[in-house]
Amino acid sequence: MDALRNPGLVVIAGAPGTGRTTVLKRLGEAFRGAVFTGGALAMLRGVPALPLSRAVRVRLPSHEAPLLAEAVRSRVRHGLLLLDDLQWADPLTMAALPAIAEHCRIAVTLRTPHRLPGDAEQALRRAASASGAWLNMPAMPADAAAALVRQIAPSASPTVVADLVRRAGGVPLAVTALAKHVAQGGTHRDTGEGLDKGLAYTVAGALADLTRPARTAMAALGLLGRPVSAPVLGEGLAELTSTGLVDIDDGIAAPVSPYTAEVAAGLLDPAERAALHRRLATLVPPREAARHLAAAGATGEAYQVAVRAAAAADSSGDRAELLLLACDLPGVTAEPQVRIAAARAALAAGRPGSCLRVVDPATTDPVAAVLRGEALLQQGNAAAAAAAVTTVPDDAPPDVLGGRDRIRLLSMLTTDPGGAAARAEDLLKVHGDTPAHPGLRAAIAAVRAGTRQPGWEYGLASAASAAGQAGDALAARWSAWLLVETLTADARLTEAAQAAAAAAAACAGDLAYSWQTRFIAAQLWCDALRGEEIDEVVRRAGDLTDRTLPAVARGYAVAAASLAEADGGLLAPARARLEALPNRPATTGAVLDWVAREAAWLDGQPDQATTPATDPAPPLVDGLRRITARWAAYDAGVTGDGPHPGDATLPPVVATLEAWKSPDRFAAAAAAWHDLARREEVRCLLARGLLEEDAEQAVPPLLEAERLAEEAGLVVLLGRARRALRRHSIRRDTRGRRAGDDLTDRERDVLRLVANGEPTRRIAGQLGISRETVETHIRAGMRKLGARTRTEAAALAIEELG
Repeated sequence: MDALRNPGLVVIAGAPGTGRTTVLKRLGEAFRGAVFTGGALAMLRGVPALPLSRAVRVRLPSHEAPLLAEAVRSRVRHGLLLLDDLQWADPLTMAALPAIAEHCRIAVTLRTPHRLPGDAEQALRRAASASGAWLNMPAMPADAAAALVRQIAPSASPTVVADLVRRAGGVPLAVTALAKHVAQGGTHRDTGEGLDKGLAYTVAGALADLTRPARTAMAALGLLGRPVSAPVLGEGLAELTSTGLVDIDDGIAAPVSPYTAEVAAGLLDPAERAALHRRLATLVPPREAARHLAAAGATGEAYQVAVRAAAAADSSGDRAELLLLACDLPGVTAEPQVRIAAARAALAAGRPGSCLRVVDPATTDPVAAVLRGEALLQQGNAAAAAAAVTTVPDDAPPDVLGGRDRIRLLSMLTTDPGGAAARAEDLLKVHGDTPAHPGLRAAIAAVRAGTRQPGWEYGLASAASAAGQAGDALAARWSAWLLVETLTADARLTEAAQAAAAAAAACAGDLAYSWQTRFIAAQLWCDALRGEEIDEVVRRAGDLTDRTLPAVARGYAVAAASLAEADGGLLAPARARLEALPNRPATTGAVLDWVAREAAWLDGQPDQATTPATDPAPPLVDGLRRITARWAAYDAGVTGDGPHPGDATLPPVVATLEAWKSPDRFAAAAAAWHDLARREEVRCLLARGLLEEDAEQAVPPLLEAERLAEEAGLVVLLGRARRALRRHSIRRDTRGRRAGDDLTDRERDVLRLVANGEPTRRIAGQLGISRETVETHIRAGMRKLGARTRTEAAALAIEELG
């Protein structure tokens, strides 16, 4: 509008679907005066002066540009002339526009790329620079694109929304089409089938106006699916950048709209596609080259390239990907040694299912049998693992024998721990006091850890270190995992969290994603049990569960997030998160069972916390179930001593359960939990105050429970402590909401999403704001509500909203 204050030419240029026509329409609606709207048509681009005739609604001179310009000027005068799709205009119209712009206001749209004849674009640019402006359509902001996706496809997850916004690349028409496809039941990763044909036709029409090298370069970006160094795209890159289809940053070329690149790739016929894949295979690293060769149908070459690339791979993750690709190529029979290598790499990367896929269950090869048994063992099927190695003979090579004995020993450990200890001693007589086989050494360390023999921690740690030095990544990671689980089971939560963090960092460096996420989830579970930094636990665990995870990792992550949410007062979201977990893996079944009981008890439903437990549980979780059951019995008014220590083995658990019979022991029980789990320390202090009638004896532990709970953000336990203090006529001054400081609508929206368990990243995506803005709203809400943690603020906001 600024450029149209005086006569002149304004050109609005942009790629297909960027909204040029919409802008032209809004210019007409905003102009105060007569508006003349017309445009060119692709099928009638040869008709002289058609765009102008459509605008002024009369037949115009069609032989000379000056006469045409005067005829249009006399009708438009002080009005506004709007011409759409100038890329299809005839030469006479193009020649007349500069002369008309000397006296009239003109706004036109031009799709890029285009096929304007001769130097028509240069003439337009000269006219625009002399009296108007050349404006390129900006990309749709990511937050606006995300809001549009959510409007069209309300059920789309934040991950889907983010992916659609990325693929659309700021093109509104692409955002709309992709979102509609998802809303109609399609997936966000579909590239052609079922997508909006109108959009694809529009994009294809624009791409057809590119030169062949430019079309090929755009198709190459679509096949690559990622940015690439500029030289790879060849001579067509300059045209793509000039038309705004590709951006170059520090020598790396990326499509503005990945969807447009996908359409370009889809326009290739099979022969062209295969040829381009072959060409790309010569320009990219071997890991990608193998996939391009496979896509080109050159499966034999792809096999050779994948095997060679795997031998040179720097990480377990890359090695597994390449070897599994080699084994899955159609029409190619992978060599036995390649299948064995693929199975080993899959196990090291934490993918036992892939290992089982490439190993023939009917094989008689002892090495393959051991690998199959190891995969079954990693999946938790000890009986099948032991059965898989029954055919391995005693005269097999030492490395194979060590693997067989490892599987047998670990299978026995799950069914007969005492027998496993005796068997381990027998194996040491055969394989030596320090077995040369890293996996067997780790298994013996596991048996000693299972029976808690002195020095078991060092045994597992040294076994993991030795396996790592020997190049046995599986044994190293498995030993580290067992160390973390055993330390956690014994309530040595700080040590377990530290070990898990170190192991996760090592796995990240080796691209062993499955193992890495297991260790991260275990670390978060330890942090949740300790009752410290619950906001951070909720944030990281929620972020983790938004990804594809192994069952064990998902179980621990859900347990950690749910416990932290329940402690922070978000009881309904915590229980909903637990109920949404479709299948509880056996390895974390007891953990999730206790968290569900704890959430029910915190939510004032003690009857759901006292039902008999059937899953065997590690010592700490077993003890916590007993403690929760004791609390539930107390809240339900059940008389008697309630659950007894029984065969509980952890001293803090025994001390806590014994204290219910003699409340003066709760001080010692609280001290036993002090360096282990803040939330259990608070519960002991709370029990001491609740069971004591004498105010002089009850108030000090209740005040201490209140202080610790408030510091840790244990909102529900804090409320119980304060209610108990009021029984003794003690009303503590607590921070309340600031008078006159009401939550804004956006602060309520943010806190409501926090209450739903959404991490900052996903909240930002859903509301179309930055992460920093989300954190600002959370801090403002905490300040206004008088909350110490974001979880508490969310709970208070939900309570306020009813």
